[in-house]
Amino acid sequence: MPTQSAQLDSPRPTTDAQLAARAVSAAKVYGEGDAAVHALRGVTVDFPTSRFTAIMGPSGSGKSTLMQCIAGLDRLTSGQAYIGDTDISGLSKQELTLLRRDRLGFIFQQYNLLPSLTAKENILLPLTLAGKHPDEAWLHEVVKTVGLTGRIDNLPSQLSGGQQQRVAVARALLPRPELIFADEPTGALDTSTGQEILSFMRRAVDERGQTIVMVTHDPHAASYADEVLFLEDGQIVDRMDSPTAERVLDRMKRFEG
Repeated sequence: MPTQSAQLDSPRPTTDAQLAARAVSAAKVYGEGDAAVHALRGVTVDFPTSRFTAIMGPSGSGKSTLMQCIAGLDRLTSGQAYIGDTDISGLSKQELTLLRRDRLGFIFQQYNLLPSLTAKENILLPLTLAGKHPDEAWLHEVVKTVGLTGRIDNLPSQLSGGQQQRVAVARALLPRPELIFADEPTGALDTSTGQEILSFMRRAVDERGQTIVMVTHDPHAASYADEVLFLEDGQIVDRMDSPTAERVLDRMKRFEG
């Protein structure tokens, strides 16, 4: 962790004082009949505010499906998903789009940057789409903290993979969302760059009160979280508070048995 760092800004309050998100009896089925795949089997889980939660499990365990359904990127077959106190299960496509734009941030392994926009324009994109002006002081702080000073006028093609991911992290944090969802955010990065991104995400929780839910297969990445949820066959089968890479690795080995 960095020994010295600029303080991050105060958190934006969520609509619920205790929970940033939750799922209640969440089920997701793909296909029908004999071909049906039960990706989630009645999952009930809470994601408290100002916490960093990692979701882990073997391939096909439902971890990405759980995140996508809670984030409104996919629909549950049955059950409810909440952002704060808003039940998103019955929202229209347009309402979901507005909720994701106004209240959520996303960091993906693929970066999802627009190649024709500069780094700065990519960072500003969520605010631009919402018709909002950036807080210039906060923009400067975010850019400085993720180490992009001097590179914000570059196109994505002129940036390394690590720098592109820094752009994605800055884009997610700039609007001060209630909740950030991260799907394998360091999976395509070298170890050193990945650690820097994870350290910044950890600081966002500790210093700014941010809430982060991260899907990962990496025990070292999971060790930055406050809690790890373990999924298997569409169900939560274990939890771990204050995880270390060694403890997480030992727990993951049990899935291989």
